[in-house]
Formats: sequence, structure tokens, C-alpha cells
Amino acid sequence: MTDATGRQDCTKPWLARQLLAERTRLALWLPVGLGLGIAGYFMLRQEPGRPAMLAVLLLAVAMAGWIARRPADLVPRLAGGAVAAIALGFVASWVDAHRRPPLPDLPRRASIVTGRIAAVTLLPPRLPPSHSSLHPSGHPSGHPSGHPSGHPAGDAEPAIRRLDLADAVLDDAIDDGMPPLRRILRVRVRPDDPAALVPGMTVRVRALLRPPPPPAWPGGPDGQRRAWFDGSAGSGTALGLVQSAGPPVPPRRVDVLLESLRECVVARILRVLPGAPGGVAAAILTGSAAAMPQSDRDAFADAGLAHLLAVAGLHLGIVMGVAMTAARLALACSERASLYWPCRQIAALAALASGGAYVLLTGAHLPAVRSLTMAALVALAIITGRRAVSMRGLAVGATLLLLAGPADLLEAPLQMSLAAVMGLAAGFEAARPLLARLADGPGWWRHAARHGAQLLLASLFAGGATVPVVMAHFGTLQPWFVLANLLAVPLMAVWILPLGLLALALMPLGGEPLALVPMGWGIRLVLALAHGVSGWPAARVMVPAMPAWGLAAWLLGLCWLCLWTRRWRWLGAAPLLLALAAPFLIARPDLLLSPDGRVLAVRDGAVLRIGPRPGADMPVERDWQQALALSLAPLDCPGGACRMGAVALRLAAAAGVDCAGGAVLVTLVPLDDAHCPGVRTLDGLTAWQDGAQAVFLHGDKVEIVSDRQTRGARPWVLGPGQHGLPTLPLARRE
Repeated sequence: MTDATGRQDCTKPWLARQLLAERTRLALWLPVGLGLGIAGYFMLRQEPGRPAMLAVLLLAVAMAGWIARRPADLVPRLAGGAVAAIALGFVASWVDAHRRPPLPDLPRRASIVTGRIAAVTLLPPRLPPSHSSLHPSGHPSGHPSGHPSGHPAGDAEPAIRRLDLADAVLDDAIDDGMPPLRRILRVRVRPDDPAALVPGMTVRVRALLRPPPPPAWPGGPDGQRRAWFDGSAGSGTALGLVQSAGPPVPPRRVDVLLESLRECVVARILRVLPGAPGGVAAAILTGSAAAMPQSDRDAFADAGLAHLLAVAGLHLGIVMGVAMTAARLALACSERASLYWPCRQIAALAALASGGAYVLLTGAHLPAVRSLTMAALVALAIITGRRAVSMRGLAVGATLLLLAGPADLLEAPLQMSLAAVMGLAAGFEAARPLLARLADGPGWWRHAARHGAQLLLASLFAGGATVPVVMAHFGTLQPWFVLANLLAVPLMAVWILPLGLLALALMPLGGEPLALVPMGWGIRLVLALAHGVSGWPAARVMVPAMPAWGLAAWLLGLCWLCLWTRRWRWLGAAPLLLALAAPFLIARPDLLLSPDGRVLAVRDGAVLRIGPRPGADMPVERDWQQALALSLAPLDCPGGACRMGAVALRLAAAAGVDCAGGAVLVTLVPLDDAHCPGVRTLDGLTAWQDGAQAVFLHGDKVEIVSDRQTRGARPWVLGPGQHGLPTLPLARRE
């Protein structure tokens, strides 16, 4: 640190001098503090009350006042800013959680549902039930992820429509007179239903409903928390045909027009590009991957190219880049515009408008909306003459996203987006001098080498920053993703998506084949690349579930490495290495009991044995397999009863139980307590009260962890038996 005369200021301690040298980077830690406060709220086991939240809010205000009173001092800026940011994140999470309506208590029987269609989603086709049996290799359908691969598209069912019903009313004897649900109810329509369904219609259907699923194992993915913040009441499957229950929809509604436009675009794409190329084209231009065969989607996932099918930051960046380039070229054709108009700013606005139109066309899904928010900041930076991609712009965008949706911090899309952008911004910030030196000098090869190096570094920076996030949320590792993305992303950026945009522009004139046909050539190259890379050795490696502290260590270590510029930034490598080793440092459960108490799993070396039979509860079994990274196999219990150390298992009602010397009895059928006096029993009633159960064996000692013990009493945790709050009728006026 130097003073005004240029001399070194040695009156301050070393740490203070280093922090003052980094004073322009201190503001970048604001979203990190917000994230710590959000994580602290969701780690609680009991919901804080209003007095506690008022105290936290007053603490944040006091810290802000301390900073305002002494803005030039280092201690208030560091300590006060950190405390204020953490407190603000904590309060924002509490406010966001308590402004949501409660989860309703859905009936456990077939009900007549009447509601208004808020959205129609086309889901990918599913394989027939016969394919869900256990493969001899130990994986369901022979694929590590539990999804079948290698089957031709003809084996699949037709695409399934899912309705988001708003203001849903349950028409049966028990729910008669109840007010409409305040949450969205998602119902899958029968594949053979011929009804033409569009948003805005009021429909009536007989469906089997179910609440949001609890974690399949203590500490697993929490579907109820996700539903709480997504506004979902639960899901269901239509048992009958959907019938209209209201007047026809006016044809000029925006949502109806957009849905009709998407269907028209998909139909015209598939008419020119049938099969898998048309499915990929429809996915990237309309956001619907329903026309893609399952084998192609699995190949993209195994090769680390699944992000090419999901409309998010990459696609939006390409669309806006193409639009900005086209606008600049169009303005350059006019001498007056080139000399007198702010062409760069006009092109940035045109790019932002094109990005917004693309997001609407693809369904305005949450990841795309987040990416559009970040893109708006980039466009604003271009308009104001600032650097387009910078750490400060990322900090502003991350702050807005965290305050708008605090719970999104716990989900994979936001974590991957922020980690990838931070890795790109910090990586190219450090590599900029080397890239400039590479292109400095005569020779066309230097510029070509620079562009090649930029592509390679982009794949390394973005992919490397998100690898542990993928491991934590999806339980897989794709070692060849860098090579696959190095070839596929340029094809998408300079060939496939620009031609797709040209096809959209030519559709009103009927000239879309001129662009779709060459677009299909590029898609076929990417498909061949995906299938080729997915067939390489160890293309998709299953890894055990990463604990929450491991993922937090990775994200914090990445922030430390990317947000500082001094040499101490390399201290962030320590938590990064710890995070990579985290999945192998924690104890794995030896036995798991499903949330409904009907299925159990026993860890037997490298195999997870399922009882009473594999395939009884496929979603839960897939979660177990992903968490433990083990292959599935049947549980062999002769006579329906067996013993595993201090744990006795009972799978059949007629089986005898040997509890002598045992500590725990796990039974899938009711059992009289007199059979095993003094032995702790885990059964359907235990799961009904406390959710999924995990048993850890430590020699003769047995440790049991329940889902309710892990999650605690929070607003989104349903009551015993996964029952929500009854939708009580409105009180009559006096």
C-alpha cells in the first residue's frame, strides 16, 4: 500500500495493507455474504419466530449504520458489511418462505379435479413398463442413471402432456365446499387423450393425486422444499379423459398465442427434419425435448453435453451475439447511422430484445429467465461503456437473483450458472495477458491459435468450476466433457443455432427448409459426437452423494480463488481439494428404509440389494442408487426373513423372526411387539411418523437417523404420513 507521495505505508499491519490493496474487490463478497445467510436459514432444524427475525433485521440495520458512519475505515467495511450481508440473506429467506401458502392435504384416492390450465408442458416420452425391470448388470434397464438407453425411438410411448392447473377444486364428498387450492396442481394427461388443451381453458378430469415427495433418504433431495418455493401443491396422473368445463378461450391471449406458436414451430421443424435431428432442433428453438428419443438424451448426458439441450445461458448468449452482430452489420450499411448514431448501444438493445423474445418462445423457464437477467446487466454495461463480462457485473446479478429467490441457491441451475460465470470471468481475467501475447505479432496462425485457446480455456474454466456441482446433484462425473464441449459448443455457436434463428425468420415466408436442412447437418455431427464420446471407457462415472458441507467448501473455495487478486487467493485450493474428497470421507448407511416403509435396501459391498423386490418403487430406488453409487440387485432373504449383524429383517408376513441378540428389527409387514421385546423396530408406522430411515452399523452399535430428525420442523416439511394443511371451507358471514 502506498500513500499520496508514492511511498510504502508501513504504519498499518500487513493484513490491513493487503486488504486495502484489495479494496475494490470487497464489494464482490456481498452475494457471498447473502449466500451464507441463506444457507444458515435452511440449515436450521426449527423455524425462527418473529422476535428472532426482528432482532436479526435490527442487527443488519445497525451494521449498515456503522458502515455509513465510518465509511473510510476498514473494520466497519469488513466486519459490518459481512454481518449485514449475512443477516440480510437470513431475513430474505425467512420472508420468502413465509409469504408462500401452505402445502394442502391432498386426498389419497382418485378425485375429480376442476381447474384452469396455467401451462401445458410436453414431457419426453417414456419407455413401456416392461423396460423398468432390473437389468442383469445390476442397473435398472442397464444404465447407471436408471434411464434406459440404446432402445430405438419406436419402443417409446408418445409424448405426454402435463397440465399446470390453477385454482383447482376437488369435487368429491369430503372436499365439497372447500375453497380452490392456492397452489399449482400438476396433472399428467393420458397419452391417448385427444383433447386440444391450451392455457386459459377450464377443464375437469378424474385423477389420482399425490403430495410432493419427501427425501428418499435422510439428507437427500427435498422435493417438498422445492415444491414449497415453486408454488406446487403436488402432482397427479389422469385416470380419465380431460373434459372442458368452461367457455372457450379468447384467441388473442398472449399465453395461448405463444403456445400455438411453439406447436406450429415444432410441427414445421419435424416436417423438414424428422427423427433425432428434428428433436434436437425443436429442443433448442422451442425448449421442448419431447421429440428426442431417450437414447439420444442419454448420450448427451453421458458425454457431458446435456446443457446443449437445456435453454439457458449458452443459448441466450449465442442468440444475443448473433442478433448484435446482425444489428451492427445492418447499421454499418448506412453511412449516416455509422457516423452519427450510437450503433454499439443500439445493437446491444436489439440483442436484449432478441434474447427476451427467445426466452418467451422457449417457455420462459426459470433458468432462462435468470440468464436473461444476467444478459440484461451485460447489455447495460455495453450501453454505459463498461466491460461486458466482469466480476462486478456478476456480483450485481448474483445479488439480485439471491434476493429475488433465496431458495434457488440450493438448486443446481443457479449454482452451476454462478460457478460457471465466475470461473469464466476470473479465468479470462487472469489469462488475458497471455492471450494478448499469443496474438501479438504477424501471422494468421496467431489469431487462430488465440481463438482455439479461448475455446479450450472456456471449456476448462466453466466445466471445471461446475464439475463438483454436477457430482453433488446428479451423482455422476463425465471425464471427457472438455473434449466433447470443445467440439460441440463451436458447432452450436457458429452453425446450428444461427441457422435455427434464420429458420425462424424464414418461417413466415415458408423458406425454413433453406436453413433447417444445413442445420440438420450440424446436428447430426453433434449427435455422432455425443454417441461416440458416450461409448468411450468411463464416459459416465457414478460417484457417491456429496455432503452439504463438501459442496459448500467447493463454492466458498471457488469464491476465494476467483474474487481475490493477491497471492493468498491460492489458499482457496485447500477447500477445493477437501470438497473433491468429501464424498469418500463420510460414512455410508448400511440399510435404508423408504419413506412409506414398503421398500428397504441393504448395502452389500459394491451392490445395493433391494427388498422385497427391485422395481417396487423406482423413483426411491434411483435416488438410493445415485446417493451410494452402487448397482442394484435383489435382496435374498430365504423364507422372507434374514439377519445382517445386529439388524434383523422381515419381508413377508409368514416369516419367522430371529431377534435374539439383535438391536434393531426392520420389518415391511406389521408385527406384534411381543415377538421382539426390547428390540427397536423400524416399520411402516415408524416411516409414517418420521419419514425415511438410515441405519449405520458400527460393530455391535447401531445408529439410526430419520428424515424428520435431519430436516426438523420447517414450513415445507409435511406432517406425519406426509399430510399437509387441510383446505378448510371459508367461514360463513355472520
